[in-house]
Amino acid sequence: MSDARTPAQIEADIISRREQLAVVLDEIGVRVHPKTIIEDAKARAAEAVDRTAGRAFVAVNRAVSDVKAQFVSEDGAPRLERVIPAALLGVGVVGLVVASKRRRKR
Repeated sequence: MSDARTPAQIEADIISRREQLAVVLDEIGVRVHPKTIIEDAKARAAEAVDRTAGRAFVAVNRAVSDVKAQFVSEDGAPRLERVIPAALLGVGVVGLVVASKRRRKR
């Protein structure tokens, strides 16, 4: 038994398919439009920057916390056995830099 369709049914199918095709073509047109491509690229770049900045923030925060843990005890008191040598080292480095600059000027 053949599936006989009337000309009206065939015409209705053609109209329906034509409308579906028009929608698909409109979507493709929007996707390949230069403005859409540029906006998508900007969004991806912004996302990558945000992700990288977030990772950098976490890494810096972790490093600062690690350094702080070396110089401050858990109760918040400074660890003088570590703070004093570090301060002396800092003063010594600054002194060497200043002395080096004075020699260059002469």
